[in-house]
Amino acid sequence: MAVEETGLGKFEDKICKNTDTAAVFWDYLKDKKSVGIINEIPEQGIIEVAHPIGVIGAVTPATNPTVTPLGNFMHALKGKNALVITPAPRAEKTTTDTANLIREALVKNGAPADLIQVIQDTTIDKSRELMESCDLVIATGGPGLTKAAYSSGTPAYGVSPGNPPVILDKGYDLQEAAKMAFIAVGSDNGILCDGDNLLLYPQETEKDFFVALKQEGILVYEEKADVEKFRAALFSEGKINSGLVGKDAYVIAEAAGFDIPADTKVIAVKIEGVGKEDIMCREIMGPIVVLKSYETFEEAVDMAVRNMEESGGIGHTAGLFTNDQKHICYAGERIPVARLLVNQPTPDAWGPATNGLSPAVSEGCGTWGNNILAGNVDYIHMLNVSKIALPLDVKAPDAAEIFGK
Repeated sequence: MAVEETGLGKFEDKICKNTDTAAVFWDYLKDKKSVGIINEIPEQGIIEVAHPIGVIGAVTPATNPTVTPLGNFMHALKGKNALVITPAPRAEKTTTDTANLIREALVKNGAPADLIQVIQDTTIDKSRELMESCDLVIATGGPGLTKAAYSSGTPAYGVSPGNPPVILDKGYDLQEAAKMAFIAVGSDNGILCDGDNLLLYPQETEKDFFVALKQEGILVYEEKADVEKFRAALFSEGKINSGLVGKDAYVIAEAAGFDIPADTKVIAVKIEGVGKEDIMCREIMGPIVVLKSYETFEEAVDMAVRNMEESGGIGHTAGLFTNDQKHICYAGERIPVARLLVNQPTPDAWGPATNGLSPAVSEGCGTWGNNILAGNVDYIHMLNVSKIALPLDVKAPDAAEIFGK
């Protein structure tokens, strides 16, 4: 239904996202305390009490018209909140039908159906009214939406665009890196905000790495003339061709003048510069990854940072394939993102059971991305937690002793 209504992505991948999200969220949430007294810390004399926020307004994107409402609702309900959704206009039917399935489940379990609602015939004015009237806003989308949420006068969690750079370190298994790149770029036709866009690789491994990519089914274009055809098809007057967003690889190739097998999942193109040096470094939101070589690891990290600063995606997610612990720390200290995914596909930034990130459908980008939160938005961010403070039998610091010398 989502693919039919929006024209974005692949239905097989969307089915997997629906089932995996529900299962992982449930497993994560089921035993956590979220109502009343949720924690006691005797040594600090602290008792933590959770309170519902109330009505949460969620602005959801066309790229995830089922999963984003589902995930946000599970987190909201965990804290006894209600959720009102303003859907993307091109995905209103899918989002409404998703909410209706949840409403049926609520009634079957003795809960009010209206704990989740969807605004119909959504407009900018209706979205603004919701954001001004609710108790908390969760806005998943571009910078304009985030700014509108923060300007509404209501506390808000904004989520900014992604455009993840990924670094392949020297000495890492090339075939394994190619497999993960295929997953990250090909999933749902590349419309995931945390899917690879720029893949940086060691210059000396170019020949072997390109072979590994091709063995995984990735079609690689190296000639400058061919790359220029993709550049011209994907971008016009500095803007992405919206008609190609989320489309199959063969459709994008056809627009660029190439005839490729219809079952091709991912296209890779070799570029010469990053950031403002090549418009292909901007977020494409399609099953395309751009490839750029580097000489040293330090250079690769610098390019990853510059690419996000100049082409977008700062604060969101980056990836690293490496066996070097020092390189992990080096990259983590320098790349301005809330999530650095090591030796896993970057879409795992959503927090599957295979890493320690909290499951989320809204990924905050910190102040780098003009967001208030650098991390995944989960149930704890949809609670007001008060602290009961008991007196401690301790000696207060003595200023004279501390500063006397």
